[in-house]
Amino acid sequence: MKKVSLILSIIFLSISSACSQKENYPPIQDFDENSFELVKIVDGIDIPWGLAFTNKNSFLVTDKKGILYYVEDGNKKIIKGIPEIVFSRQGGLLDVAVDKNFSSNKIVYLTASVSESEKGSNTSLYSAKLDGDSLVDLKQLYKASPDSEEQRHFGGSILLKNQHIYFTIGDRGNRDINPQDLDLDGGKVYRLNLDGSIPNDNPFIDLENSKKAIWSYGHRNPQGIVNGFNNDEIWIHEHGPRGGDEINIIKEPRTNEDPVRERNYGWPKATYGINYSGSEITKNKTLDGVTDPYYYWTPSIAPSGMVMIKSSEIYSDWNNTLLIGSLSFRYLERLEFDNFGIIMREKLFPRIGRVRDVNLSPDGYVYISVEGEGIFKILPK
Repeated sequence: MKKVSLILSIIFLSISSACSQKENYPPIQDFDENSFELVKIVDGIDIPWGLAFTNKNSFLVTDKKGILYYVEDGNKKIIKGIPEIVFSRQGGLLDVAVDKNFSSNKIVYLTASVSESEKGSNTSLYSAKLDGDSLVDLKQLYKASPDSEEQRHFGGSILLKNQHIYFTIGDRGNRDINPQDLDLDGGKVYRLNLDGSIPNDNPFIDLENSKKAIWSYGHRNPQGIVNGFNNDEIWIHEHGPRGGDEINIIKEPRTNEDPVRERNYGWPKATYGINYSGSEITKNKTLDGVTDPYYYWTPSIAPSGMVMIKSSEIYSDWNNTLLIGSLSFRYLERLEFDNFGIIMREKLFPRIGRVRDVNLSPDGYVYISVEGEGIFKILPK
């Protein structure tokens, strides 16, 4: 009898170990610090929230405090004409993106926390033209409502793709209401035409009373967004609570799709995280009618910025890789994936600081922005 009990115990432990390994994903590895060189391109930017290249030698970068810089060959200048922002705990001047025809039309896009009332602020999306050292023809394309006195979860990441602009707005600290209500802003990914109009093939365009710009919902605070490995998808990452940071893949709607079910990413009905106090948010890690995350972190890394390297001659060992900044652990994380999911994690440049954004230059080099440090270029040795 003791022998049978021992065998059963071994089987149980083996199954538990296998399940635990599958759920927790690969352990993070250190990297060879002698393989790369970090070159500082520019300093003196306190909170470099967003970065967008205008050509291989120049880029725009936002300082969350409310400054837009143009950097060329390492020299920076302040751009005038940005919208009036509300700088708060997590709010301020957020992301920046440039039109694919920027060389001819000079159009840029910005997100920021702005106020249109006496009750706080909310996330807004703008377009403008860069004329010398000023923004002109500033146009508000979208403004989340209502304003809120909560100073967190603004989202604000921007992606330009296929003549559309995708952008994110966090749940604004109102997790039990905003993310799951299609009539309300917050906890969503949005999709507009480049002029700010609503695409007629958006998934909720025919749903009465819904916000017609919504692309997906049930998000907490998405702050990374990239074009997917396939052209019919975008990838986002979002901050979880204590544990439960997520990567989610959002695909183009199918003809027979029920968007209310299939474009719901769960927050707060399903999450791998818990409250900061340690108490339970929900018993559900997965749930019928909710799209599971592609990947999640426990513990949280506080992800910020993200870039996907599909095929690179400069970083040949990094193909099929996501590079994601960590605010809490102060490093750059590399996630290698295949058709079945994440197969490797690597910690790059430990203790460099709070990595805020990650981007690829037009000639294929990785740039990272670090709070209180500046903008760095990664060069293989």
